[in-house]
Amino acid sequence: MADQIYLSLWFPNFRLEALAPAVISVLKQFSLVGGASSVSGAAAYPLSWNEAPIFQRIFVDAEEAAFEQAVPEAMELLHDDCAYEFEIKWDLWSPVEEGGLDVVWKKDPCIARVVGFGPEFDDGAYEQNGHVRVDFGLDTFFLHDDVDLDPEGAEYVKRNVTMLVDLTNAIQRNCGISSRLLWSESGENLAQKLVARLQRLN
Repeated sequence: MADQIYLSLWFPNFRLEALAPAVISVLKQFSLVGGASSVSGAAAYPLSWNEAPIFQRIFVDAEEAAFEQAVPEAMELLHDDCAYEFEIKWDLWSPVEEGGLDVVWKKDPCIARVVGFGPEFDDGAYEQNGHVRVDFGLDTFFLHDDVDLDPEGAEYVKRNVTMLVDLTNAIQRNCGISSRLLWSESGENLAQKLVARLQRLN
């Protein structure tokens, strides 16, 4: 069954004023690892996810915003009871059928979301979710459990998993975090799941 993947990040001695620089630093790691260099959407939610956004903007492909532009725009009204969400697209390998039964692996833009939490949002949700959380979407984009893989396909799945690991390590090195947690919505041990998938490919 497909499972949602998250990376929660905590920063030392964190203050609300540091939220925008923290989010920008995380977004920049996507540029280094996955080719994402701009934001395709931004929103600010007050109080909890059940509320309508107080700010929302979708950038069409031709006008996708640089990180340094989109983040301050969404956080212009910075409140400790808001969450700020930024949508980006990074390139992962996906199987595409061409000419009937032939499968070709191509880089496909996949949506990820980087969320910065104000300390009072959703009753202090940052304590569990992190000051900044990366929502990677479904593990299907990395594992392709529904695909019968040949050795070539297995290599592309390994590349996707490697990109996830590389991104996590880049954030660890470059963003000044104090701790991190890569986790899944089901609570399954994600590292074991990734390792098991790779072992089945060998």
